[in-house]
Amino acid sequence: MRQDETDDGTRSDRLTTAEHEELAARRRENRDLKRSNEILKAASVFFARELDQPRPR
Repeated sequence: MRQDETDDGTRSDRLTTAEHEELAARRRENRDLKRSNEILKAASVFFARELDQPRPR
């Protein structure tokens, strides 16, 4: 009942269903981007180590 009141505009103290769904989607996106950044950081460390090794002649 409170959510219906929020969705139709009679209450303003809660997030609407659309806002709640958007917030959930943004949180998922943020989590995925953080995970991607961690993977990229690990990959850059790995490749930096590979480049720092002396090459045999």
